[in-house]
Amino acid sequence: MRSIWNGAISFGLVSIPIKLVNATESHAISFRQIHTTDGGRIRYRKVCELEEKEVTSAEIGKAYEEADGSMVPITDEDLAALPIPTAKTIEIVAFIPADRIDPLQMGAAYYLAVNGVTAAKPYTLLREALKRSQKVALAKFALRGRERLGMLRVVDDVIAMHGLLWPDEIRAPEGVAPEAEVTVRDAELDLADALMETLGEVDVDSLHDDYREAVEEMIAAKASGAPLPSEPAAAAGGGKVIDLMAALENSVQAAREARGGAGESAEAPDSGSGEVAEVTSLPARRKAAAARRSAPTAPKEVGGKKSTASGRAAKKAPAKKRATKTTAGTGTAGTRTAGTGTAGKRASAKTTPSKSAATKSTATKSTSVKGTAKKTAASSKSTSAAKGTAKKASPKKRASA
Repeated sequence: MRSIWNGAISFGLVSIPIKLVNATESHAISFRQIHTTDGGRIRYRKVCELEEKEVTSAEIGKAYEEADGSMVPITDEDLAALPIPTAKTIEIVAFIPADRIDPLQMGAAYYLAVNGVTAAKPYTLLREALKRSQKVALAKFALRGRERLGMLRVVDDVIAMHGLLWPDEIRAPEGVAPEAEVTVRDAELDLADALMETLGEVDVDSLHDDYREAVEEMIAAKASGAPLPSEPAAAAGGGKVIDLMAALENSVQAAREARGGAGESAEAPDSGSGEVAEVTSLPARRKAAAARRSAPTAPKEVGGKKSTASGRAAKKAPAKKRATKTTAGTGTAGTRTAGTGTAGKRASAKTTPSKSAATKSTATKSTSVKGTAKKTAASSKSTSAAKGTAKKASPKKRASA
């Protein structure tokens, strides 16, 4: 490869003679301008304004135009004699992590080749130091009449340099982002993740320029007089998005079909869990939600048995008795004691499903509760009789029971 610049890398007090080689090449198809009426080639001629005659490239130099229109001639010797260290040297100024470089700054890429046998040792030293530190070198160099910023990194066994824009050459993205406030739901993000996962990765080396190939085929057809290639059918999509969720779901399905997974449900990675979440279609998800809302509550299993309607009725009965006995028990202290004890048992039966609700889940439960209430009332009656007040409270209690 032909070098475009010769100089040296300044690595502290170490100087490494190198040659700069273009690392990229353009495969774009270039066109010529012609006269459409007769196909004649349109050419640009370089003419001197003062003499009004065409001049050759050897007679052309460069100059700086002043504000008044006068020209200040600048020669290559003038630029080479500039008192800056980067005129013929790539001066490394720092070593930084690669993520400190904004991709917006990246420009043309070059390979740095050794220039002479003596440059092999320091060149290899710098290359291995960059590898071990996992950093890139930030450098300044002069090329084509201006000082530039560069980044040195290792590519295979070669040191490559990327030209960088100066920080003040990067424009701020003012007025570019959407001004309207937009809320993105988690479900939409999940579908976007599923689409990204479905598309997966790609071998970058397999990508190619389809447009250039189509242009080459068209040129070959016109040159040979063959029919022009037919226009392929336009891909679906590109219209106005009505339902973002539906569009994402359709995109996931289309991506799976394109990869040979037609009919399978798209899967999205669950963040941090290592599992995959199935992405169902929007209509199916809506039907499932409606079914859950309309379905009756399933009976709960308590103590290994399912509660029945009779069990629920048995739970309601003690609540009514508790309300009645509380009213009746306000007469005497003995009645209050009996009411409190019964209510406490009922509360215990209601809040301890593992004992009472599990064993009293049928109609027999209601009968046993009533029997317990009668025994409690009898016990309360004997207790209050000693105090001389149970005779008035007992008829009321029996009536309410």
